[in-house]
Amino acid sequence: MSSARVRGIYSTALTKLLLDNDFDIVQASTTVKERFKLKESNETPDVDIYDRYDRQGVRALGKAEAVDAFKEILQSTLEDVIVRRWKTTTEGIYKGLVKSSDSATHSILVDIGSATGRIHEEEISDPNAQQIVAQVEKGRMGAKEPTLTTTIKIPGRYAVLILGHEVKVSRKILDGQKRSRLFRLGKQWAPLNWGIIWRTAAANQPSVILKNEITTLLKERELLMKKAEEVEAPVTLWEGRHFADIEFPALSKRKLDEIRRFVASTIKGHHYYKACVGRISSALDMAERLLKQGVPREEVEGLFGRTNEAEQSHVGSVIGIEHVKLDGKVFHLGKALVEACNHDDYTLCLSRVFEKEGVYDGLKTRKEPGDTAITDAKVGEWYLKTQYFSKHGKLKGTYINLNTPIELYPYAIRYVDLEVDVCVWPSGKAETLDEEKLDEALEEGLVTKKLVEIVKEKTQEIMKRLVSK
Repeated sequence: MSSARVRGIYSTALTKLLLDNDFDIVQASTTVKERFKLKESNETPDVDIYDRYDRQGVRALGKAEAVDAFKEILQSTLEDVIVRRWKTTTEGIYKGLVKSSDSATHSILVDIGSATGRIHEEEISDPNAQQIVAQVEKGRMGAKEPTLTTTIKIPGRYAVLILGHEVKVSRKILDGQKRSRLFRLGKQWAPLNWGIIWRTAAANQPSVILKNEITTLLKERELLMKKAEEVEAPVTLWEGRHFADIEFPALSKRKLDEIRRFVASTIKGHHYYKACVGRISSALDMAERLLKQGVPREEVEGLFGRTNEAEQSHVGSVIGIEHVKLDGKVFHLGKALVEACNHDDYTLCLSRVFEKEGVYDGLKTRKEPGDTAITDAKVGEWYLKTQYFSKHGKLKGTYINLNTPIELYPYAIRYVDLEVDVCVWPSGKAETLDEEKLDEALEEGLVTKKLVEIVKEKTQEIMKRLVSK
């Protein structure tokens, strides 16, 4: 049985999902402990789950089997969830092959097998070294080029061995007596030229268990360094924690709302509104407190809706377009003017004027300064339709982008591009592009089979409508 620590705006829904699938929940927040009647547990989790900075999903960091199990639970429950697994492991230790130097950044590129990492040249004592032992730093998880360091740390369940002489105690251990005890034990047991960081789970452990952990970590360090001398780069010496970046598009948020509703008072659209942050998120908290106090749902939702009206886009507003790729890159397609807006059927008409030259992808038509893009979008729709016009008003072509259901935020419309596109030329010719890319994403485990089926069905519907015109 795996264990998880869950934090953030999705914590209640994800905790229920995990408990229903035989996970243990450790280091739970006070609110989660109360909602699920959980016992206190300071054990180190097998997987740590917490909000992404943009609140559009979560990050998962932990043992391979726990991250895999979490991924399987999500993909079997959420139709449009996107799970991006990092090819390397954070805090993983590798013997890497030096490839080249980058004088502009004073760094060295190192092939570690699963990726090419970057290390600052000051960290390499021998400038002529062709092979080096390095560890992946936690700072740039998910990056194409992981950041490497030669300052090795050996993590365990209760402690982390670090180069140096320092003894540190997790800031989450607040009891003064427990902190003093761990400082004292660390000073007694720290090996030559190594220090100890005590993790939160060490707080209530007997001395014999903590001593055994330090002994085990020292043995692992010795075996690791011995292996480093015997093998050729690039090779993994010690497997770190596995990392997944998880995106919750519109349908996933909606499903998580339903799951949360089994446990706590929940306004329809809860996770979407929490992702809006600011005044909308604060208003949601107030509304759900009123529900909990017994105020009728109809009254609360009416009040909440009126509060949010001021945050809605209107004709003349300027908003962004967040075009998210399957690999997680976000392209901001410029500011768009809201030409028309109907809140009854959730439709928008947006316009953008281009200042630079280029080419319209797929259409292979020239983009010229003064061209205008007119985009028709409907909240919850699986595609986005954009028509391109010359500065004289001549149609250059139409681009229909298949995507996760469109979400409208106060600052932008947002969706995840699902690779498949339909191009329509002024002559009426229509063509579907890049369907194989979505199939490749399925093979890689990025998307669910259900999502692929929905996109193919929507693509066929669009093509049929175009043909029948």
